[in-house]
Amino acid sequence: MKPSPEPTPGASILGALRERAAGTGALSFADFMDVALYDPALGYYRRDRPRVGYGPGTDFLTATASSPLFGRLVVAACVKLLAPDPPSAFEFVEIGAERGAGVLGGLPHPFRSARLVGLGESLRIDSPSVVFSNELFDAQPFRRFRFRSGGWRELGVGVDGEGPREVELGEGAVLPEMLPPAAPEGYVIDAPLAAAELARGIASPPWQGLFLAFDYGKSWDEISWGTPAGTARAYRNHAQSNDLLANPGEQDLTCHVCWDWIADALRHSGFDRPLVESQEAFFVHHASGFIEGLAASEAGRLSRDKLSLMELIHPAHLGQRFQALWARRR
Repeated sequence: MKPSPEPTPGASILGALRERAAGTGALSFADFMDVALYDPALGYYRRDRPRVGYGPGTDFLTATASSPLFGRLVVAACVKLLAPDPPSAFEFVEIGAERGAGVLGGLPHPFRSARLVGLGESLRIDSPSVVFSNELFDAQPFRRFRFRSGGWRELGVGVDGEGPREVELGEGAVLPEMLPPAAPEGYVIDAPLAAAELARGIASPPWQGLFLAFDYGKSWDEISWGTPAGTARAYRNHAQSNDLLANPGEQDLTCHVCWDWIADALRHSGFDRPLVESQEAFFVHHASGFIEGLAASEAGRLSRDKLSLMELIHPAHLGQRFQALWARRR
């Protein structure tokens, strides 16, 4: 008797999705995303493969991967934001970095110590600390809603056929209270509720220090009224796609974070005046001394560091596309 062939990755992930659906044939988009990205064996972020960078098989770039200058700018900004406290009193804790690809990346730094916490790993924060993340919150599962026929309907994923398909979850779905009372027909909201929950989990333990998160996001007003097609997208092979259900487990899924919700989580836990700034404004305001020193030391030539700086802070590149939210708790 011939052994049964090994299941294809697609068949395996579809089995995991059906198991999560628990016999109902459908699951919420957040549950679909949780399996597709974080299933222990099959999830996109759990598989031992390169995802970030320029090499073959990679899917996207981050500021951390594209230039070591990003780490030097982050260090300079943290030193200023921690003053008058010495940075040597703080541990630098980075959450969600790719394996071996933290923002400090072997750079000399002034902190007491530095530690990486991978996605899904237990989080322990000792006081005082700098808790840093880059593109962590946009990778959390989100729920999807569409306004149709005078009311909001939650979008889910049907898994009772040969492949995933979009479905409406029906009348039993419990809708979040923050959804606006009305919207144009077909308006889609991608609600990053798990990102807000993660922020509460990071902020609630009684550590003191600096919270600093880089990501792309919008206010709740912008999400509610200014993005009629939603903000969700997929990335594979450095190409953006709107086909969120294709290749589960083999492509990244993301949406804009809601900065209001993350700031609210920090305020609720006693952080002082959380502030969202564009990446350009953040580095210009808080790492100006480093930027001026770099410009002076390499005056008259267009060096690699100058090109990296232009990419990181220029409004036409990453300067306005990404934002930084920071807050202190003393």
